[in-house]
Amino acid sequence: MLLHIPGVLDASQLSRFRRELDGAQWTDGRQTVGPQGARVKRNLQLPEDSPLRASLGEEVLAALAAHPLYFPAVLPARTLPPRFNRYEGGGEYGFHVDGSVMALPTPAGQPAVQLRSDLSCTVFLCAPEEYEGGELVIHDTYGEHEVKLPAGDAIVYPSSSLHRVTPVTSGVRLGAFFWIQSLVREDAARQMLFELDASIQALTASGADQAAVLRLTGIYHNLLRRWAGT
Repeated sequence: MLLHIPGVLDASQLSRFRRELDGAQWTDGRQTVGPQGARVKRNLQLPEDSPLRASLGEEVLAALAAHPLYFPAVLPARTLPPRFNRYEGGGEYGFHVDGSVMALPTPAGQPAVQLRSDLSCTVFLCAPEEYEGGELVIHDTYGEHEVKLPAGDAIVYPSSSLHRVTPVTSGVRLGAFFWIQSLVREDAARQMLFELDASIQALTASGADQAAVLRLTGIYHNLLRRWAGT
């Protein structure tokens, strides 16, 4: 399932993010991928230990958590703290598949905690007219989908998807990106639960028969109970 989540960050947040990112120190994005990814990746990222990365990442996750679409669509169990990237001057990221298992940051001396990457999320921080190219191209069984969203909007898609970022031939493309392990591993099951939840919300708002809504709510939670697991 590809899901467009509009209006995650507002104009004030975007303006502040841009000011802080424009003054940031960036590093080669190949430092965070393996040898296969390094062959096709040409961009910049905030350093892994950057305090700015940590503070802005927390704000991104808080904004998504407050959005009515995010939790029912994603059903997050674990989330890798967001990273931030910068594409310019022909920078691109060729076709690749995200790593299946990633290490979560843990305090020194604590055992490692792993995250299974079920879902990938990108939050666009620049308006489409500010740069040429830079489309996120996601390949699935229905073909290729080009994604270039308004600043402040997010796209969520399966991490198993083959995807790339096309060359940015002018301007600058900034984004936040991260991975989520969902309570529900299978994409089709998550989509079914998301659509059922949306139907329950719509029926409730329309004043539908409460007994019928209650039965549907019970079905939702029993399906979630059956499918949830980490």
